[in-house]
Amino acid sequence: MKSHFVATQFRTLIRVVATALDVLPLNSIEVSCEIKELVEMLTKQARKAKMEIDPEDETAMKRVLLVLNQFENKFEPDPFMIRNILAHLDIKTWADYCRGVLFEDCDFGYIDQTDGRNSNFEVLSCLNPEDFRCPISLELMTDPVTVSTGQTYDRVSIQKWLKSGNMICPKTGEKLTSTEMVPNTSLKKLIQQFCAEYGVSLAKSRKKNRDISRTILPGSPANGEAIRFLSEFLTVSLGYGNDHQKKRAAYEIRLLAKSNLFNRSCLIESGSIPPLLELLDSNDPSMQENAISALLKLSKQPRGQKSIIEKRGLKSIIAVLKNGKKTEAKQIAAATIFYLSSAHEYRKMIGENKETIPSLLELIKNGTSCGKKNSVVALFALLFYHRNRQRALSAGAVPILLGLLESSERVELKTDTLAVLSTLADSFEGSMEIVQVSALPLILRLLNSIETRAGKEYCVSILHSLCLNCGSDVVIVLANDASLMTTLYSLLTEGTSHAGRKSRSLIKILQKFCETRSARSIRDVRQEQFVNVR
Repeated sequence: MKSHFVATQFRTLIRVVATALDVLPLNSIEVSCEIKELVEMLTKQARKAKMEIDPEDETAMKRVLLVLNQFENKFEPDPFMIRNILAHLDIKTWADYCRGVLFEDCDFGYIDQTDGRNSNFEVLSCLNPEDFRCPISLELMTDPVTVSTGQTYDRVSIQKWLKSGNMICPKTGEKLTSTEMVPNTSLKKLIQQFCAEYGVSLAKSRKKNRDISRTILPGSPANGEAIRFLSEFLTVSLGYGNDHQKKRAAYEIRLLAKSNLFNRSCLIESGSIPPLLELLDSNDPSMQENAISALLKLSKQPRGQKSIIEKRGLKSIIAVLKNGKKTEAKQIAAATIFYLSSAHEYRKMIGENKETIPSLLELIKNGTSCGKKNSVVALFALLFYHRNRQRALSAGAVPILLGLLESSERVELKTDTLAVLSTLADSFEGSMEIVQVSALPLILRLLNSIETRAGKEYCVSILHSLCLNCGSDVVIVLANDASLMTTLYSLLTEGTSHAGRKSRSLIKILQKFCETRSARSIRDVRQEQFVNVR
């Protein structure tokens, strides 16, 4: 790219040398004949020398300038031109040179035809690399295994899924008939060949950055400008590209925003949210899923939440929650509702939409394990606005949540469900409904069996609210539970301050009831003895 400048510098230097030698008085300098001959030869060469640019360099430079100009004007360059430029630079892998792949058709198809790997390359170029990613982690699979539903996952990801107590296929939502995992050796070989051909490091692809706080800065000015430009380019593709380009752009945004705060900020600034919202109405299930997933990542930023609300995207997200083309889209929409509900000013608006809470409850009732989890936490966030509690009760939240407590084997999901019930039990209506559906034995059983401290604390909170709101009918049942006091005293010393206050108050209620009952029993006995004496 600097060839003209470099050539000019050399020409200037050669002219200076030629001029200096021309005026050099060789005859008045005592030097040998050999030196004089060399100086004269150099003088002639300096007069004749020309510094020309290599024609191939000149052509490559013009191509690069053309491509950059097209990028700057938001036009998609010819992928074959980009391929020729990369070939001239001897760049053969994406991994070390790009921050995001803009053109999936622009493969490194210029591999030397004499290379024996060419036949493998032709096979690999016909495959979709996205099929090599695990549906759970979205990372390249290092050890692909197939489960009973016929779906393939990375062994580490599906094992973690199963250990969490899930017996449902994450992708299809079907019930797994067994936990047996069959190694997919054919796919594993293809992935290994793909990585070898394209220079992809599996070790790098598996690295997870759990702490993304340090990604708030771009790392370098060059990286910052690249991401800003990439964000603008993808946003234009979302708005003005064909269906294939829109789908690809939504997927790239989904990956870019996955675990990088600076990327999310650039994507929001570039205006990617409005066209992503438009894609939610697409009849293409994959396009809809990529769009809602990208919006989920961007909704984690306050500016992203604001943009979604201001662009009136809430209605479209709730529509996906209710009628999404795929189960995955519905559960991602529920997670998006959760992040939007984390802002106090949006909870009222979200709850006022008549479809929100019933749709979340429907997903809790009939969704996958992931869908249930996302919907429960979204509902919990909405209940911080008090009027949403009555809406949840009216929509039948209590029996659905209790049904989830009885059917779910996931401890984490049970804990979250108890948190929602604890919030609903704060009101008189919520407590009465819990008692009316005979949930008290279930809460007592969970108090003794649930493994998490938070779960036990939520159980105590529910019992405390039931005692205050429903009176003696509940207190009698609790007083007859022999193991309850032991658990309450345990939480006094080992639980949080909030749990300690609830436990202490509940102990006082039960002790007062027992004292009153004992006093009544003594009085009744004395009256009976008095009657017998008479």
